[in-house]
Amino acid sequence: MNSPFKLIHFTLVSALLVASWGTLATAAQPAKEKAVTEAKTETAAQPQTAIAGSEVNPFNRLMRVVPKRHLPPTQDGIHDPTNDSTQMLQTPLEAFSGLPKSQGDFGNGVDWVKALNESKIDARWDRNDPKAKPVIMDLSIVREVKGSMPGVGFPHKQHTQLLDCSNCHPAIFIPQKGANQISMAAIMLGQKCGVCHGTVAFPVAECRRCHDKAKPVAAKAPAK
Repeated sequence: MNSPFKLIHFTLVSALLVASWGTLATAAQPAKEKAVTEAKTETAAQPQTAIAGSEVNPFNRLMRVVPKRHLPPTQDGIHDPTNDSTQMLQTPLEAFSGLPKSQGDFGNGVDWVKALNESKIDARWDRNDPKAKPVIMDLSIVREVKGSMPGVGFPHKQHTQLLDCSNCHPAIFIPQKGANQISMAAIMLGQKCGVCHGTVAFPVAECRRCHDKAKPVAAKAPAK
């Protein structure tokens, strides 16, 4: 049988623990409320910019586009502004000056293929050899799509001016007719064409830049 002294001791210790916990919780509550109040105040103090028509992503109205483009490296959120070398980088506005503009308000606004064809830029084909020349494959293929959407014309020439075949084959695309299952869902998830387009190349929102091959008109049967 338990001793009454042990029961009294246990009861007193439990009461002290409960009292101490209550005191700590009471002391912590104002600090927590203060932190929440400060966070709300800081959020309210920040300028709340309404989504204007020009700031709406034309591909998905729920996604906002970056309101400012071509920011200097110290302000683009990519480079370290505290690094002295960042100050030495060329600004995008300076780098893009004199280059042909692309159609539409997408990406960085430069038509890179046109700039390459007009010798406005000189792409470096090999990382180690600046004099290396690309192996250009002048072959265009047309991929028919279902429904009323025009087919997709894929020009190898523009791609091989910048990339070696091994960049795409066979990891991304199997070089065999009918071996690749391509869909807009996969592209938007960063697969197939989406590996580059939407990241380093123009986004898939510019539909007509790829879907540019009209469907053949079926010949009508001669009238009897």
